[in-house]
Amino acid sequence: MGREKIVKNALWRLMERCGAQGITLVVSIVLARLLSPTDYGTVSLVLVFLTIMEVFVDSGLGNALIQKKDADELDFSSVFIFNMIFCCFLYVIMFFAAPLIAKFYDNSSLTSLVRVLSITLIISGFKNIQIAYVSRHLMFKKFFFATLVGTISAAIVGISLAYMGLGVWVLVAQNLVNQVIDTIVLWITVEWRPKKQFSWGRFKALYSFAWKLLATNLIDTIYQKIRQLVIGKVYTSSDLAYYNQGQTLPYAIVSNVNVAMDSVLFPALSKEQDDKENLKQLTQKAMTMSLYIMAPLLMGMAAVADSLVRVLLTEKWLPCVFYIRITCISFLFYPINTANINAIKALGRSDIVLKLEIAKKALGIFLLLITFKLGVRAIAIGTLVASAVAQILNCSPNKKLLGYRYMEQIKDIFPTLFLSVIMYIVVISIPTFISAKPLFQLICQIIVGGLIYWIVSMIFKLKEYATIIVLIKAMLGKRVKKEK
Repeated sequence: MGREKIVKNALWRLMERCGAQGITLVVSIVLARLLSPTDYGTVSLVLVFLTIMEVFVDSGLGNALIQKKDADELDFSSVFIFNMIFCCFLYVIMFFAAPLIAKFYDNSSLTSLVRVLSITLIISGFKNIQIAYVSRHLMFKKFFFATLVGTISAAIVGISLAYMGLGVWVLVAQNLVNQVIDTIVLWITVEWRPKKQFSWGRFKALYSFAWKLLATNLIDTIYQKIRQLVIGKVYTSSDLAYYNQGQTLPYAIVSNVNVAMDSVLFPALSKEQDDKENLKQLTQKAMTMSLYIMAPLLMGMAAVADSLVRVLLTEKWLPCVFYIRITCISFLFYPINTANINAIKALGRSDIVLKLEIAKKALGIFLLLITFKLGVRAIAIGTLVASAVAQILNCSPNKKLLGYRYMEQIKDIFPTLFLSVIMYIVVISIPTFISAKPLFQLICQIIVGGLIYWIVSMIFKLKEYATIIVLIKAMLGKRVKKEK
């Protein structure tokens, strides 16, 4: 498999993520202006359960098909038939569980919402094997177009229905249209079709690999959604909407920068697993560079959160400003976590990774039990504490494995963190001195923040800044040569 093909597909995958998330973000901003926080919170209650059920839809079998070296038509057809039967079974469960979910949240309107939205489980049964086929054969260009068409169609439907005043059903329709169009485009563009054949032996062999992924994904998904379950049960749907919206904007930054680093870093580090000194240097470089890029974006968003919400979402969403700031600080630990965990995995110590995951999730649940009765803000602060401790835990094994001590890592990232904090203090103070409309304040904050980060980086000659300048010059130099 040529390197050029891998890079090309990686670019298609990156464009698919950025394109879909960009459109989704714009649409969510438009809908947030048209719909009430209660509408968002109501749908979020249903999506918590559906997200957990979606883990069962794939059951890790898609990854098993990708991982198996000699997967053939019989393997794909066997998994497809099982998936369709199982997805219909899951839908029946959700259909009859709908009144119980509504009763759990004391919201009778959830019954119909659950039953309609759960149709996405059956749609996923049609789509997941096509996704596995696309991934296995590196045809991400097809996946890009399917996702883009589905996202744009859902955006048009969602915004149109919102202007018609359909309330919570706007979000339901948007989800369904996205899934349906995405699936139809995949079925049109991907040549594979299931055959009327099933092998129990083949299925068992695939599931012996898949169930471990199912267990891992299920634990992680439940952990990620348990706060939403608690907030939706103990507090109001509006509280849940503010909490979720507070994570949406920061996640748009982290999901692209951190995921891109994660997908490239692990294979790169794995090649250097026999040279621990070089592995340490690569880990250090990855951590400092990704943090240098992500820190100003996150700290900048935290600083402009008030103006940003007023301009994009309107004042009815102001309660989510607190959660945006907490989430931005919490996400600041991601580059450190990613670099350290990938170094541990590159050395083949998946046992340590598993132990760290168990410890971190146990801590997160413990903090949730302490904070859930103190208010939604307390829950968010508990998440921040869990992220801070998780960062220390993730760093600790590399003291022995790489000779890369925690305090040495703090020393490496301190200049970036210090510069980001200075930028934050200046930017968040601007509205105090400039009495103007939120849009003008936001523009001033962004310009000042960017200039401070750039000028101070240049004056103090930060290594990361110098590296980026060298890379930009090299890229521009190649482009000039090509044009000549």
